[in-house]
Parts: sequence; C-alpha cells; structure tokens
Amino acid sequence: MRRLRACLGAAAAVGLAAAGTTALVAGSASGATSALANRWYAAAPYLMPLDNDPPDPAAIMDATGLKAFQLAFVLAPNGGGCSPTWGGTAAVSSDTAVQSVVNTIRAKGGDVSVSIGGYGGTKLGQVCSDAAATAAAYQQVITKYGLHAIDFDLEEPEYENTAAIKNEIGAAKILQQNNPGLYVSVTTAGTADGTGWFGKQMLLEAKSQGFTPNNFSIMPFDGGFNGAASQTGALTNFNQILQSTFGWDQATAYAHEGFSGMNGRSDTGEFFTQTDFQTVLDYATSHNMDRFTFWSLNRDRQCTPADNGGRTSGTCSSVAQNSWDFAKYSVKFAGATPPSSTPTPTPTPPGTGCKPAWSSTAVYTAGNEVSYNNHNWKAKWWTQNETPVASDWGVWQDEGAC
Repeated sequence: MRRLRACLGAAAAVGLAAAGTTALVAGSASGATSALANRWYAAAPYLMPLDNDPPDPAAIMDATGLKAFQLAFVLAPNGGGCSPTWGGTAAVSSDTAVQSVVNTIRAKGGDVSVSIGGYGGTKLGQVCSDAAATAAAYQQVITKYGLHAIDFDLEEPEYENTAAIKNEIGAAKILQQNNPGLYVSVTTAGTADGTGWFGKQMLLEAKSQGFTPNNFSIMPFDGGFNGAASQTGALTNFNQILQSTFGWDQATAYAHEGFSGMNGRSDTGEFFTQTDFQTVLDYATSHNMDRFTFWSLNRDRQCTPADNGGRTSGTCSSVAQNSWDFAKYSVKFAGATPPSSTPTPTPTPPGTGCKPAWSSTAVYTAGNEVSYNNHNWKAKWWTQNETPVASDWGVWQDEGAC
C-alpha cells in the first residue's frame, strides 16, 4: 500500500538489519520523519482518522505514552479504479485531513503506519491488474505520508479471491524490496485452530512467492472465542501452522507471529476485558511474539450507561473502563511504561444533538446523516429501507449517542 524509493542500497539495508536498527525511509514533501523502533509499529493500535468519532491522538499520547498509530483503511475507489482512497471515498492524492492527523502525531514525537484492506469494501488487489500495479497504488500512500510501516489486512471478502491475494502478497513483496527498512505486517482472520482455510492459502501464497513480512497476525475474535484462554490457544495453534508452512522452528515462528484483538464487545457479542488483554500480553511477551495490536482506539472509551454491554459500537467498548485503558497494553508491549496516573472520570462519547430521524422510505447516499434509537448514523453508500445497525461491514456507521 505504500511505496517509497529509498536512498539506501541493499548492502546498507542488510547492515542496518544486522545491527538491529530500523532503516530510514527516504523523506518526502509531506514531512516524513525518522522511523521509530519497530516495536512501536508492532504495538500500534488501529485508529480510524475519518470515521467512528475519531479521538484526538495527541490526548491519547499524553494520557498513555503511546507513540504509534495504525491508520485504517485504504481501499480502492467505490466507483472503480486502481488508485488509493480512504474508505473508498477520499482520494489519498488530495487528502489533507489524514495528513493533519499524521502531522499532529509526528509533532509529538510519534509516527503512523497505514492499514490497507479490512473487512468489507473493495480492495486494490481486487481491481488492479497485477501485483506491480497494486504495489504502485500503495507506493503513492507511502510517498504521500512518508511511511515507515504498513499493514496488509487481508480478510473477507478479499482473501477468498485467489487472484486478489496473489496481487496483495506480490505487492507487499515489491514494497518490501523497494523500501528498505519498511515494517510490514500481514493481518488475517483467526479461528480456534489458528486460522481458517483461506488464511492458510494466503500463507502458502506468501511461501510460493518467497515473501516473509515482519509478522503474520491473526484476529482471534468474531469466531466463537470466549476470553483470553481461547485466544492464547488460537495463537499456539497458529504458531504450529507457521512452523509447518515455512519450516520454521517454534521460536522463529513466534518471532514472526502477531496478535490483533478487539477491545470490549466484539461484533458477535464476545467480551474481552482489560484482564483478557493482560493475559494475552503476557503470552505475547513471554513467547517473544512480534506484534500486539487491537481494534480500535475509536472504541477505547466507555459507552453511556444505557449502552454498556448491550451492543457493539464503533465508538465505545461496551465494557467498564476509563478512556484509553486498552491503549496502555500496547504501550507496555512496546517496552514503555504508561503514566502512573490518568484521568478517572467516566467518559461519555461525544455526540449531543440528534440528526433528522431515519425514514424507511427515504433514499440516503454516502455521507447522509440520520438519528435512530438515540444514536446518530452516517450512510457509507446508497441505501433505502436498511435499518441503522452497528456493524463494521453494514451500510450505516454509528456516530455515537445523541
């Protein structure tokens, strides 16, 4: 997804890697900075900078010590074409809004990675002609934001498309080669057995192309999971899959393995609390895993009392918490210590005035806002007679209580 021709030659890159130093990616007019240590990119939680009531990253950094953010998601244009957009609607080439977020984070000594794909939407690997064209589109993102890290989030429906996955893996390999020092993660669905058939096929595609990212991460949620024990079990099983696929020993497999969780109530009604996160964090660090992240910072705050536990939201966790509780586990994984004291008042998600009431007979297009069931909602695309429901893949985006 992002590609930047670096000034460092292959020999220099090898030397830096041998010394355990993150290579620097060439600067750009957009304000590229020196890279953070890879551990920060490995710990970066997901943040939607344009949707789901984006929180202030500067406030999160002050409260937790977090330095890195995983910005989501870059997709193909909703109207078709092989060019990068934010969420299918906002062209990267003309973006100023996300650039402002990036500038805010970097001004405080932090940095960002960008995630491509996600659940739903049209991915560039599905529409670009081949791996080279896919990589060229992602290179625009790298160059635009001066990136040092990128995440390929390969899941439904794209990872069921053999040609699309071939394009994505091929693009990831090209970006890795053309951008020495670029931190590359590949994230896919998790199951109790580690990952499913399509996830295993994706790993085989990577093996056939001779591509090894910094890590392959699984998402052990939305699959009948029940707390941390089920997640660590899935991570153990996934480690065995990595061993058998790539011929690695256990330690090498863990060094290329990552965890991507979901804080609070998942889409399918599973619950993951702060205690669960601590258990998985202990597992990840004790096994020297490469990555620990979660979806998402937009959800890392408490819902209103009436909503706690009753639904899954894009803007709050549905569990009892202080703001940014879950971000602190990412900070710990990076090897830093969160501040000892943080604000304790129970936060209420922003959102006061209700938009016009939703109507089953009205036609709504992308960006139209309505209110329903004491929440504001924004349409992602054309719709009629589709009741607003909280879902990452549905037509309506929950903008919080009103």
